[in-house]
Amino acid sequence: MNPDHTRALLTIALMAAFADGHQDAREREHVRRIAESLSSAAGADFITLYQDVLLRRVKLEDAAAALDAPELRQLAFETAVGVCDADGHHSADETAFLERLAALLGLDAGRAHALVDEADALADAPVDGALPPLPADPAAPPPAASAATTPGPDQAELDRMILNASILNGALELLPQSLASWAIIPLQTRLVYRVGKAHGFELDRGHITDFLATIGVGLTSQYVEQFGRKLVGGLLGKVLGKTGRALGSAATGSAFSFATTWALGQVAKRYYSGGRKLDSAALKQMFAGLTDEARGLQSRYQPQIAERARTLDLKQLTAQLRG
Repeated sequence: MNPDHTRALLTIALMAAFADGHQDAREREHVRRIAESLSSAAGADFITLYQDVLLRRVKLEDAAAALDAPELRQLAFETAVGVCDADGHHSADETAFLERLAALLGLDAGRAHALVDEADALADAPVDGALPPLPADPAAPPPAASAATTPGPDQAELDRMILNASILNGALELLPQSLASWAIIPLQTRLVYRVGKAHGFELDRGHITDFLATIGVGLTSQYVEQFGRKLVGGLLGKVLGKTGRALGSAATGSAFSFATTWALGQVAKRYYSGGRKLDSAALKQMFAGLTDEARGLQSRYQPQIAERARTLDLKQLTAQLRG
């Protein structure tokens, strides 16, 4: 990896984020803030790169040509697929973008189509399915003794569900397959659905997507942020695995996914328990504060995250998500 590789990979990720041509203003703002954050963390001018991509001052051909190793070209395509499918099954414009990218990267067409089909299956996963359980954690809060007599959902059980989902998503970022990262957003969507349902709300995918965007967790921008933070966090220091996904400082992505999932679940719990009366400013402020709190929790649960990654059957998990 060198600075040209990093810039090319992030260029392709940003191009994928804007490939469908109709992101709303909130999503564009999320991506802009990510570029600012990455610029600060890496000491590089990624905000200018964001502007170049948005204003089409850079070419996809140049970004693809800068990736001179098969592993990097494979990683670029897998990342673009994940970005395009983050907010649901990709559009016709995104299909055209991915086909063009695969050709520019010199990838096998059959393998490229297979990767897209895998991502589509996860993007279309039903939101109303169960969350995969984890073994009971003695450090997690036990069920409330008064649960049987207290109206409403068992808050301790909701906390356990949120924690288990956070551990699972942290563990997924430790796996070498891109399919693991693709599963994180469907799991977060399902978590919000189940929290809402516990409070008497039947949610559809559109409502959940809007809720996430309101608190500042745009689906497309979240995937770009996951990838960008791994870039600047040294994740691409090594390239391992048959899929060519990069692994190095894997804790960077794991901590981010754990914190985002935990804060998201806790915000959803407060929002739906209060009858959906919090405004967008209050939700954003709450999410920011809970994300900071979650970063401290992540170190506490790191052993469980590592153990979950060691024992996780990814094929079984994705089959469960697909229903």
